[in-house]
Amino acid sequence: MSPVEPERHPAAVPALRELAITIVHDNNPCVDSLKTAWGFSAFVTGPEKTILFDTGSDGALLLENMAKLQIDPGRVDLVVLSHLHGDHTGGVTGLLRENPRVQVFLPGSLPTRFKTAVQGHGATVVEVGEPREICRNVYTTGLLGRRIKEQALILRTERGLVVLTGCAHPGIVRILKEARRQHAESILLVIGGFHLEWMTKGRVGSILAAFQDSGIRYAAPTHCSGDKARQLFRQSYGPGYVDAGVGKTITLAELTV
Repeated sequence: MSPVEPERHPAAVPALRELAITIVHDNNPCVDSLKTAWGFSAFVTGPEKTILFDTGSDGALLLENMAKLQIDPGRVDLVVLSHLHGDHTGGVTGLLRENPRVQVFLPGSLPTRFKTAVQGHGATVVEVGEPREICRNVYTTGLLGRRIKEQALILRTERGLVVLTGCAHPGIVRILKEARRQHAESILLVIGGFHLEWMTKGRVGSILAAFQDSGIRYAAPTHCSGDKARQLFRQSYGPGYVDAGVGKTITLAELTV
């Protein structure tokens, strides 16, 4: 992918003043009444469009958790799928049965049969390749990685960028560098799967150092980040660490460090 100049947003387009991200599918617990399963999905409100980022591995579980959190699937305007793996796309059919009137932003590299199935439910497919705006103050990094093509979500708030990752197969540090290359603002929060489950303590330490050297103020590793990495982030970030799991809601107003 060719370099992208940092984006200078015109003053007429103010950044988000409110943002809430609720994890609705994850393998880490947070709210006791909700079910856990390997996978990830997050419900995002605050932008002009309501977004479901990834759909977890199980549509029934996704919908059950959303119901317990009093989140109506009909409120979803946009679905963003980070990559092909079933622990991120497995719930899409269940969601579309409840609400087919959505746009689905998915990697253009996904198989045709997958795109056709999504369209068959009545949804509109938007294929992602390069970085682009999804709606006001919401952007995709574009597809990163070689073997596994993956996109991450960038939300522009008045306090900095929020980066939402699915599994970070291309490398979490690479994703964050790409976000900073595309946008001039600093990074306030990184949340999602960091793909650190199988990494050594030393390698996790180097990634932690890269986070802190970049001035990232909050970290919320979950899904495939692994218990070891989560503990190391907790120790290093202190009050800037967010303990994330299914049912956890993070709001912009709470990020006060």
